[in-house]
This record gives sequence, structure tokens and C-alpha cells, in this order.
Amino acid sequence: MSNAKLRLSTRRWINRIKKSFVLEEHHERTLELAGMAWDRALEAKEMVDRTAPYFMDRFKQLRSHPGIDIEMRAMTTFSKLMREIGLDLEAPPENRPPRQY
Repeated sequence: MSNAKLRLSTRRWINRIKKSFVLEEHHERTLELAGMAWDRALEAKEMVDRTAPYFMDRFKQLRSHPGIDIEMRAMTTFSKLMREIGLDLEAPPENRPPRQY
């Protein structure tokens, strides 16, 4: 998979991670997918910022810009892919203590 279509800042981020960690091939591919999701989220955010976050549909109902949903899905995908790679230095606890409230 080539990261040539990724933003320069995203390519640099991926390269820094590849230099800092020993990754297996499938983790490198997952990292590139995470970079694609990050770029997609930024593209969607830029589109929403250029236009407006909300608009009135033909029935005069307030609707959110479709880019908001795209941005949120891409951010969720990015988070899941990064968790899958597991670059955290400490493993999270296996179970969380119950909340008091």
C-alpha cells in the first residue's frame, strides 16, 4: 500500500512512528489505514468549515452537514485502528473498576 496520496504531515507522522517502533507488516498496513482515516476526517472538517455545519432542508428542517458524520466516523475509525496497533507503552487494565456514580 502506498501512502503517496496521504497529506505530507500524515506521511511524516507515519514515517516517525515506523522509525520509532518495530512494526510487523500488518501493523504497518493498519497504520497507513489509520493515516487515511485521519486525512478523511480532516477533509470532512475542512469542508464543513468552508460551508456551514447546519442547513435547512427542503422541508425547512434543520439538518447537520453530511461532513460532520463523515468526520466523526473517520475519527472513530482512526481511534480503533490506533488501538489495534497497540503503540501504548503501558497496557490498559484488563477490567475497569465499577463507577461509584
